[in-house]
Formats: sequence, structure tokens, C-alpha cells
Amino acid sequence: MAGVLLSEAEKTFILHGVQNDLRNDGRSKQDYRPIELEMDIVTHANGSARVRLANTDILVGVKTEIDVPKSDQPNQGKIEFFVDCSANATPEFEGKGGEDLATEISNFLRSSFASPLSFDLKTLCILKGVQCWILYVDILILECGGNLFDAVSLAVKAALHNTMVPNVETVAMDGGNVDLQLSGDPYDCWRLDITNIPCLVTLTKIGEHLIVDPTAEEEECSMASLVLAVTENGRINSICKTSVGSLHPQTLSDALKVGAEVGVGLNKALKEALAREEKRLQADKPERFGFLK
Repeated sequence: MAGVLLSEAEKTFILHGVQNDLRNDGRSKQDYRPIELEMDIVTHANGSARVRLANTDILVGVKTEIDVPKSDQPNQGKIEFFVDCSANATPEFEGKGGEDLATEISNFLRSSFASPLSFDLKTLCILKGVQCWILYVDILILECGGNLFDAVSLAVKAALHNTMVPNVETVAMDGGNVDLQLSGDPYDCWRLDITNIPCLVTLTKIGEHLIVDPTAEEEECSMASLVLAVTENGRINSICKTSVGSLHPQTLSDALKVGAEVGVGLNKALKEALAREEKRLQADKPERFGFLK
């Protein structure tokens, strides 16, 4: 993560605040900062969303294209994640400074979506072994104010919820060639099922305590963080440890319990926010979203 310069006195102040369950901004250990959500803001994408988590700003666009299924997964579609850390987000990202972080985030998203219990790629299959949809999920980190993993996952889930996949009217085989006929109506689309897509929850250890949604300053005070991919029913389907420190087995056990509880609440809050944003879109863009119920 992007580092900030803190004196030993500032680190001690943050540590004591966490011990007393009163962080610098007034939150308790398990509280998130304010989250803002917008959808359908990239004109030429099939789906898009922007999430602002305090000073962390993430923009995600989803593009759908027709591709050939993998030989070992002939009845499944594909999903690819690409992360770009803007040099304007933080000085740490200048040059190639953000490449390692971008790779870490994209790899963890890929592992979180690997299970069919999270996202069923079979729904993206058009013709088994021949044609399928591929989703290109482009993630741009516009500003970095701590807790990138959680903010990215919220933006990705919202963008996939906003994604419209064109309907295929006919599939014709001409020898070895495939002729697909997409609907001529640009609004004749279907929606992805995001019900089981997990949200990422970052638990950062400061002293002997675990906190959620760490700020950049709090990340600087921590030696180890655990990122959990949690579904709306509390199932944890992927875990990643960041930073160089270690975690005691009891701390790990506590983190899993806290992370599952926080993840359920985060998924619920996102679901409610998506419903509110969708109502706004129905009012502002009835030609595109008027069919939604």
C-alpha cells in the first residue's frame, strides 16, 4: 500500500486510540468510513461504477466481448481483471510503483471469483466449446486513501450489477464457422447475477487489536493485514495476507469471525445502495433502465 510519513508520537497516538476503541476520525474498530456510489457513468462500457470510500476513489468499467471458451472449460465464459494505479492517486504510484499492488489486487479478485459458488461462468456460455462471453473488468485507482481492496471490490460488484449483456437471437453453424446474430435492440439485454459475488473485507492488526477499513495512516502503523472475500451469507471463499508481519493462530481465528460478520453487513449495505442508485437511474435514463423492476 501507499506509505505516509508518521512520527513515532503519531504512531503511538493511533495505537492508543485503537486500544480505546476510538480512532482518529471518531470511528470504532469495526466501523467503515462514508461510502459514495455511482453507476453507469462510462458511456462506452457495458457497465460501470465509481466508489468513493473517504479519500479512496475507484472507477470500474466492464466491457463484454465474444470469445472462444477454454478447452478445459468448454461450457463456461471468462472474466478478466485489469488494475491501473493512476500516478495521480499517490506519489508512490509514479513510474512502476503501482505495478506490484495492481497485480496483487487483480490476482486476489481472480481467486475470489474462481469458485462457481461466487460467480457462475456457465451463464456466459453461448455455444458449448465454441463461443462464450468474456467480461473485461478494468479498474482504475484514481485516489488512494487507504483500504484499496475493499473499495475495489465494492466498485467491481456494483459495475457487474450495472452490466448489460446483449441477447443472442440466433446461433447458426455454417461448416466450421459460427454465425451469431445479436439483438438489434441496444436495450435488449440481460443482467448478471451478482448475488453470491463476495465483498472484500480488510482486517488490519494494530497492536493487539483488529480494525476494518484502515486509513493510510493506520496502514502505516500495522505490520500485517488479512483480506477476506465474504459473500452476503457470510461464507469466506478466499483469504490473502498482506504486509510482512505474522499473525498468531488465535488472531487469525478472531479475524475470520469478525470478517464474516463485517462482510455480511457490508454486502447488505451495498445491496441497499445499489437498489437506491438503480431507482435514480430509472428516473434519469428511462430509455435504458425503464425495464428494470
